[in-house]
Amino acid sequence: MSAETLVTFPMGGVHPREGKGLTEKLAVETMPAPKQVRLFLKQHVGAPCEPVVKKKDKVTEGDVVASTERLGSPLHAPYSGTVKGVQNALHPLVGNAPAVVIVGDEEAEAKSYSRSDWTKLSKEELLAKIKGGGVVGMGGAGFPAGAKLTIKPGMKLDTLILNGAECEPCLTSDHRLMVEHAKEIVEGAKIILKILEINYCAIGVENNKPDAIETLKKAIAEDRTKNGYNIVVKPMKVKYPQGSADQIMQSVTGRARPSGVRSSVIGIIIQNVYTTKAIYDAVALDKPLYERIVTFTGKGIKRPANVMVKVGTSLADVVEYLGGTTPELAKVIVGGPMMGVAVSTLDIPITKTTSGVLFLTKDDIDIQPHYPCIRCGFCIDVCPMGLEPNNVSIYVEAGRGADTEEFGVDDCFLCGSCAYVCPAKRPLVQFMSLAKASIAASKKK
Repeated sequence: MSAETLVTFPMGGVHPREGKGLTEKLAVETMPAPKQVRLFLKQHVGAPCEPVVKKKDKVTEGDVVASTERLGSPLHAPYSGTVKGVQNALHPLVGNAPAVVIVGDEEAEAKSYSRSDWTKLSKEELLAKIKGGGVVGMGGAGFPAGAKLTIKPGMKLDTLILNGAECEPCLTSDHRLMVEHAKEIVEGAKIILKILEINYCAIGVENNKPDAIETLKKAIAEDRTKNGYNIVVKPMKVKYPQGSADQIMQSVTGRARPSGVRSSVIGIIIQNVYTTKAIYDAVALDKPLYERIVTFTGKGIKRPANVMVKVGTSLADVVEYLGGTTPELAKVIVGGPMMGVAVSTLDIPITKTTSGVLFLTKDDIDIQPHYPCIRCGFCIDVCPMGLEPNNVSIYVEAGRGADTEEFGVDDCFLCGSCAYVCPAKRPLVQFMSLAKASIAASKKK
């Protein structure tokens, strides 16, 4: 994969080839409901859900099928049907994981939703709708949105940032969402502002999405019920990895988050634009989060597209809908090329946080084995946090970044820049992931 040289955060480096041309102009299409869906009981950061349905139960679109009383988010039936049971399904990150299986009712009509006036609801009522709607962060690990927006008393906030950077190459689901649902994003921003009791929101969008920038600006200008809120669009230079919370925060406000604390400590809350749209759906429409836009792209699939799919739909069903794969297919990645995970089968369900799936050919990938570190320092030069990715043992032994102001492995967000530039092809992202797991295990002990 070739690269063009651009300034990135904060020390300079490279920006991977965008690769968005296959889908960035393609309007979102809705895939017909599959015969069955499999809903992982754990789809996000937090506690796994417990099923509230059993085998042979009838469910209606939007019904809660699993929930948790701990930090977590409920799961909802993406369509009407019959519960087949709880079975193991292959998860791209954790291997086999339990999932509620629902067989769809082909005769059932899709549920319709009408808008209600959310402005009369209290902050507590708005949060209850967000939590009840199963809304999680759609741009990363899937942290429950209701918990993120529950701010401790005394915390002084002044800025809401909506993350529309979508800097990961090849993915265009957020891009198309901003173009096609700008009004809902703006309305969702006002809901969040009311909850946070502040009035300023900046929507950060990279300059390679001019249609999204203009559509959002138009939606803001045409909004007749601003209610005193100041919502602006902040066009940003194309950089990588600008989609991370720390980097977009620096781009929009110039502020930096100290290690070991949340952005709220410096007055900022960050939400992904897709999360904001899901909040609008949950609050204004009473529609839970059970479907999402996913980018399916690459030369290894016959028809690249941005597709609205039911959560729980298998990759195999989507591939069949898109006409199948090409003979040149060599690798399938769930996520983007920098931060995604390669999978060995298409028998994997879509989750709430699946933003894209790549179908790569041999020309797109590098199958060379990795070699010993040559001490070139390229990984240090491109790391947005100034880490030394090839010396992860230092961070594990010292626990750096966990309880000190020095940035360490806890601050790494696995952007993949280090592995991208490494001339020895070392799997540095995987090394950092192992280091994170080691530190997490030591904390539990």
